[in-house]
Amino acid sequence: MYLYLIPDILVYLCPLQTPMAPLRLFMDGEEPLVLDGGLGTDLEAHGARLQGDPLWSSRLLHTDPQAIRDAHYRFLVAGADVITTATYQASVAGFTGELQVSAERARELMASGVRLAREALDRFSCHAPPTGRRRPLVAASVGPLGAFLHDGSEYTGAYAEQMSVEELKAWHRPQMEVLAGADLVAMETIPSIKEAAALLELLREFPETRAWLAFSCQDGRRLSDGSLFSDAVRFAQRSSQLVAVGVNCCSPALVEPLLDSIGSLRTPDLSWVVYPNSGVDWDSEQGLPAGGAPAALGASWLKLGASWLKLGAALIGGCCHVGPAHIAELRRAASSGRSHAVGCL
Repeated sequence: MYLYLIPDILVYLCPLQTPMAPLRLFMDGEEPLVLDGGLGTDLEAHGARLQGDPLWSSRLLHTDPQAIRDAHYRFLVAGADVITTATYQASVAGFTGELQVSAERARELMASGVRLAREALDRFSCHAPPTGRRRPLVAASVGPLGAFLHDGSEYTGAYAEQMSVEELKAWHRPQMEVLAGADLVAMETIPSIKEAAALLELLREFPETRAWLAFSCQDGRRLSDGSLFSDAVRFAQRSSQLVAVGVNCCSPALVEPLLDSIGSLRTPDLSWVVYPNSGVDWDSEQGLPAGGAPAALGASWLKLGASWLKLGAALIGGCCHVGPAHIAELRRAASSGRSHAVGCL
């Protein structure tokens, strides 16, 4: 056991006994994994009213589970190798407060997010099995505390300044206890190294669980709270349970400079994960604007995906306002760019 120092945070971690969990254990061959896109965006495109809802897409776990199954299925048909559960903005506290249900029922609703994704996967495997495709995986989404606060603070990380690592662990533990049994856990849109530290410490309580860690970033070098992205990646490298580290829900224009800033940290056992949004900005008053990604951007996702693969990304996908059509373009990039992924698995 030794003391790991990051700005204003003292974290005790065991010395590494093994490298990061290699992504190749989840893959068939050399082709990178294609993630899905914005689940909430696709649900809204098919009639759901989510803007301004404190529970966002996770409310539909309670009110319209079939809509979630159908959205997962559309991303699978588009070519996703990994579908992410509708639990980003879900929490025991959020469900008990917003839905007036018991804590037990809240946990059941969260668990249903994994079940619905697996049911969509089973339907896909039975009715539309593509030749040569690996069986897709289910990643359980674990969002930051800022998602529960519903004030846009997952893009600032300001709340972490007033909390200890132990307090952040206590917040995340009820969600992790429910979601840790998925194929992977997606710890995403994390705005600070402190919250990442809490999640990685908590992950050790579930030793069989594998995860990726994706940060929210304000520019091509820094996390949302101002920390250097390279420092965050160095810190994440100490976890033997991560299959990848990277960035999500930033502008696509930031991905290349962010990956450039960590190029020297790339190792055979450390993979990058990137899944930006369509380039829209967060509006703290109204939330992300309704509607799909700009048409001009949609035409460039094949090129974007190819560039990310060249920089070492092994998991590529999209976030807010990225729909199945964009994921189909990334599928094409992954299928044609497998040679770029050989060295990063």
